[in-house]
Amino acid sequence: MSNDNIPADYDHLKEKEWQDKWEKTQVYKFIGDGTRPRYIIDTPPPYPTGSIHIGHVLNWTFIDIIARFKRMTGYDVMFPQGWDCHGLPTEVKVEEIHNIRKNDVSRDEFRRMCIDLTHENINQMKSQMQSLGFSQDWSREFVTMTPEYRAKTQLSFLELYNKDLIYRAVHPVNWCPRCETAIAFAEVDYNDNKTHLNYLEFSETEGDGKVIIATTRPELLSACVAVVVHPEDQRYKHLEGKNVEVPLYNRPVKIITDTDVDPEFGTGAVMICSFGDKTDVSWVNRYGLDIIEAIDETGKMKEVSGKYHGLSIPECKTAIIEDLKVDGCLIKQEPVDQNVGLCWRCKTPIEILVKKQWFVAVNKLETQIKETTEEIDWIPEHMKIRLLNWAGSMDWDWCISRQRLFATPIPVWYCKSCGKVQLPDPEDLPVDPSIENPPNTCECGCNDFTGEYDVLDTWMDSSITPMVIAGWPLPEYKEYYPADLRPQGHDIIRTWAFYTLLRCKALTDEKPFNRIVVNGMVFGEDGHKMSKSRGNVIAPEAVIDEYGSDSIRLWSANSVPGSDIPFDWKDVKNGYKFLRKFWNAFRFINIHIEEYQMDEVFAFENLNPMDKWILSKLNRLVADVTENLEKYNFADARNSIQAYIWHDFCDEYIEAVKYRLYTDSEDLQPSKNAARYTLKTVISTSLKLLSPITPHFTEEVNYYLEEDNESIHKQAWPLPVEKLMDIKAEKLGDIAVSIIGDIRRFKSATGRPLNIPITSATIYTTEPELHHVLKLLESDITGTTRIKNLNIEMGKPDVKEKVVELTPVMSKIGPEFKKDAPIIVKYLLSNDPNEIAEILEKEGEIIIEGHRITAEYVTGRKIIVGSSGEKVEIFHSEELDVVLEIVI
Repeated sequence: MSNDNIPADYDHLKEKEWQDKWEKTQVYKFIGDGTRPRYIIDTPPPYPTGSIHIGHVLNWTFIDIIARFKRMTGYDVMFPQGWDCHGLPTEVKVEEIHNIRKNDVSRDEFRRMCIDLTHENINQMKSQMQSLGFSQDWSREFVTMTPEYRAKTQLSFLELYNKDLIYRAVHPVNWCPRCETAIAFAEVDYNDNKTHLNYLEFSETEGDGKVIIATTRPELLSACVAVVVHPEDQRYKHLEGKNVEVPLYNRPVKIITDTDVDPEFGTGAVMICSFGDKTDVSWVNRYGLDIIEAIDETGKMKEVSGKYHGLSIPECKTAIIEDLKVDGCLIKQEPVDQNVGLCWRCKTPIEILVKKQWFVAVNKLETQIKETTEEIDWIPEHMKIRLLNWAGSMDWDWCISRQRLFATPIPVWYCKSCGKVQLPDPEDLPVDPSIENPPNTCECGCNDFTGEYDVLDTWMDSSITPMVIAGWPLPEYKEYYPADLRPQGHDIIRTWAFYTLLRCKALTDEKPFNRIVVNGMVFGEDGHKMSKSRGNVIAPEAVIDEYGSDSIRLWSANSVPGSDIPFDWKDVKNGYKFLRKFWNAFRFINIHIEEYQMDEVFAFENLNPMDKWILSKLNRLVADVTENLEKYNFADARNSIQAYIWHDFCDEYIEAVKYRLYTDSEDLQPSKNAARYTLKTVISTSLKLLSPITPHFTEEVNYYLEEDNESIHKQAWPLPVEKLMDIKAEKLGDIAVSIIGDIRRFKSATGRPLNIPITSATIYTTEPELHHVLKLLESDITGTTRIKNLNIEMGKPDVKEKVVELTPVMSKIGPEFKKDAPIIVKYLLSNDPNEIAEILEKEGEIIIEGHRITAEYVTGRKIIVGSSGEKVEIFHSEELDVVLEIVI
C-alpha cells in the first residue's frame, strides 16, 4: 500500500495524468506473440469532423468496456483506431471554410486543403478520445487517405474487377446537384415534406378524349415519355394504346398499362418521366421507353426543357405551373405529403440522372451476403433483420464512382484507340490515373490513354477494415481474420455493415467478423435525437470538465446494445456522487487496513456472519457481472456493481463493522482482522469489476491500495470463490441488515442521533428459527446500533399503557360545577392520575364531593411501560416478524 497521503476528496482532474501514463507505458499495446489468445476488434473509423459527440462517447465506451474486460480475462486485445477521411463530409466542409466550390481551385490545391483539414481534425478527435480514457492501441492507427491505405483500397478494386464483380455501365443513378456526384441508395436520407399534387390535362392526339394526370413534378414534363394506367381501370379502357399530348410541349406519348399503378392515387393515370423516381426507371426499362435528360449535373434545366433552359429545378417548377394555368391545362392543385430523398451530407434533394458509372455487382452476391449474415452472431439478434431486409431490397447495384476529388482514385485508364480498360500492376499501387500514365501499352499497341477522373465511394475504403487491421494483403493476415467483434451503430447497418459483408466475403470467401454488437443512438433531454439543428447537442467536454470522463462513462454503461438512450444529466451527476462516496469509503477503510497483512486462512476461520454475508454477495456479484459483460449487458453490470458498493458495502457492511475496527479488546482481535481482511478483499475485487467502466477512478484508488502500484488494467479479472458463495449466510446477513435498519429508523423517527447509545432494548419474535438467528447476530446488532443491553426473547412484549398526567377540561368543568370547580380540579391534580384513569375506564365515572365526573371532563397523557415498569417505545419491524421494545 502506498504511504502517500490520500486526498480528502476524489479529484477527477487527475484523469489526464493517468491517460498520459497509460500512453507512455503502452499498457494497451497489442503484442501478437501468440502467448495469449487474441481478441480482434474491428473498430469504427469515424469521419474526422474535428469533434466527437455524445453518440461517439456511447459507442466507444461500449467498445472500451469490452476491450478492457477482455484484457483482464487473459486476451491479447487488438483495439486499433482508424479514420475514414475521404468523401463528401470533408469536401463540403472545405468548401464552406474557404467559401469555394471544388472546381474553383486546382485539383491538387483542393486536395491539399482537404488533407490539412483532416490532419487538424484527427488530432482534435484523438485528443478527445484520449480524454475519455479509451484504450486504443494508437500504434495501430490507420488513416484511409495515406498512400498505404489507398493502395489496399485500389487492390481490392482490382481483385473484384478481375472476378467480374465490378463493372462500368450507363445507368440511372442517384445524383446530388449540390455535391455534383453520384451517391448510392444507402446514402440517401428521406425527409417528410409538404408539396402540391398538380392535376394536368393531357389531350388525346386523335379525338376529343382527355386524361387528367396527377403529378408532384410538373418541371419534368419535358422528360415525359409515356402515360401509364392500370389495365383494369375502366376509366381509361377506351384510351389504351392511344396517344396523348404533353401539355406545353405538344409532344405525343403513348398510354400503356401496368399493374404497378395505384388506381386510388390521384387520378389513377401517371406520367412516366426519365427520371422522377425509381418507379420511372423500372417502367422505362420494362417497356424500352426513350430516355430524355431534362436536368443537368448542377440541378439546372437542360435545352430539352425549352424556354426553361438554365433555370434551377424550383424556378422551373414555379414557371411551368404559371404557364400551365395560362394555358388552361392546370385543372387544380391540392396539398399532399411527400417523402423526399436527400443527399445524406448536404441535404439537397437528389435527382435520378443517367450516367456512365462504376458499380459493384450486388445482385450477384445477394445470396452470399444473406448466408454470411446468418453466420454472424448479432447483438441484439433483431438487428440482423435490418441487414437482410436491405440486402433483399437492392434493385440496383452499388454505384461506387464519385465525381469528387478527395478520395481514392479509381485505378483505371482507357485506351484512346480501342477503348479497352487498362489496369495497373498491384505492385505499382497506389496510382492516380488523372496525373499518371500506365506503365504498359494496350493490347492493341496504343500507348495513349485517358485516365479515370472519378474517385471511389468512401465506403470502398472503410468496408475492408477487418482485412486491413489484420494485415491484408500479406498472407499472415489470416492469423487475425476474421475479427472477433464489429461494434457499430444501427444507423450504418445498411452501409458499413452491408458493404463490409459484401466486400470481405467477395475478397476472402469468409465472414469478416464473428460477432456484431450494435449500439443505439443518443437522444437529447427533449426526447429528440441529438442534432445541431435542434440545438439539443451537449459536447462531451462540458461533462468531462465538471464531472470527469468516468462519470459520463457510467452514464454510457447504463444502456444495452441496440437501444436508443436519452442523455441524462441526473445520471451523470449520480455517477459522480457514487465515485465520491466510494472514494470516501476507501479513505475510511485505508485507515484500518494500511498496516494489515492479509492472512486468508486465519481470516476464514474468524469470519463472522456479516463478513460471510458481504463476501457471498461479492462473489455472486463477480459471477453476475462477468456473465453480463460476456453478454454485453452493460446496464445490469454497471447497476449491480453500483448497488453493491453503494448500499450493501458502504451503507450496511462498513457501518456494521466499525465497532470491530475500533476495538482494542484482545478477545476481539481475530474478529477485527477478519473484518479488515473482508474490507480489503471487497474493495480490491470491486475495483477490478468497476475498472472497465471507470478506468481512471479505479486506477487512482488502486495506486493507494496496492504496494507494487501495478496498473489495475494489467491485473487478472476476479473469479468467483465457490466456498464463499453461501445462500444461508446471505439470508442471515439480510436479517441483520433489516434489524439494524429498523433500529436506525426508530432513532430517526424519534429524533435521536444515530451515534447516541440506547440503554436497553429487547427484540421479540414468535418464530423459533428467527429467534435462533437473532441470537447469532446479537453482537453485530449491538455493536452497530450501540445498544448497551440487548435481550432477544421469544413471544410478544408484555407492555401496558400508563396514564402519567390528567388535565381537567376547564371549558366543561367551570360552567357546570361553578363554585365547586376548584375542589374537583384540586382532586384530579393531586391524586394518582393512573388510578383515576383506571376507575374511569372500569366504572365509567368517579364521584368527587357528590359530583359525577366522567372521561369527558379530563384529558390524559399516556406512556407505555414494559414488564419492568420502565417507560418503553414499541417499534414494529417492516420486514420481519419482530417487535422492538426500547427502554427510553
